[in-house]
Amino acid sequence: MRLALLPALMLLALSPLAQAQAPAPAAATPAVDANKPLAVVNGKEIPALYGELVKREMAQGQPDSPQLDARVRDSLINLELLSRAALDKGLDKDPNLAAALEIRRKDQLAKAYLEDYVKAHPVTDAEIQATYDKVKAEAVEPEYRARHILVQTEAEAKKILADLGKKAKFEDLAKKLSKDPGSAKNGGALDWSDRRAFVPEFSDALAGLKKGETTKTPVKTQFGYHVIRLDDTRKPQMPPLDTVRGEIVKQLQQQRIRDAIAATRAGAKVE
Repeated sequence: MRLALLPALMLLALSPLAQAQAPAPAAATPAVDANKPLAVVNGKEIPALYGELVKREMAQGQPDSPQLDARVRDSLINLELLSRAALDKGLDKDPNLAAALEIRRKDQLAKAYLEDYVKAHPVTDAEIQATYDKVKAEAVEPEYRARHILVQTEAEAKKILADLGKKAKFEDLAKKLSKDPGSAKNGGALDWSDRRAFVPEFSDALAGLKKGETTKTPVKTQFGYHVIRLDDTRKPQMPPLDTVRGEIVKQLQQQRIRDAIAATRAGAKVE
């Protein structure tokens, strides 16, 4: 189980002071002995387990090395000394700090409980298959490949429609006149998208077109006035189960977490 560590620990490890104090590679900490403390500071032992937990956070993809071990050890020594200094000054009695520490403790306990719950209720192959089959069976929103020309006024849009009626090329007019920088250079072409990618007015107009058809009147949206042509439609293909298995597992695990929260709330008296 991976525990999130105090941000202060990372700052101690990465600060110039900490780096300056880090032992040279030749004097780096040897391989960790689980029965031996990582260090003893003013008679207080720092367990080797602390070092292992901190190393996971500090590594950030770096390979294990004596230098990393030295940074971990040095940061934990600094943390021990500074936290002890805070206690000696009575800073732990400050209500805000005490509340923050208690919230932090409960947060870690809650994460541990949820991780344990998910582990105790693993996602099964049958659930993965059932979820995949359900999505596959649902009605799928078609995808559209369209072009549009965006202008600021209705008069400009009507002029474009008139020019198209005189056999002007849509792509040429889009490159010359469209105010949409993302599509104008491509002749007004938009990526394959379903209706959810567009504002409602654009989406409704697009859905009312047949393949190859252009809107007969300008379409007003928050961006201006559009002339829209539908080039093609397609039904999205469901990817193979193996390619989406990981995402399905994550979704089902998130449902496990919601179940765990709901169960604890159901048995609670909240006033």
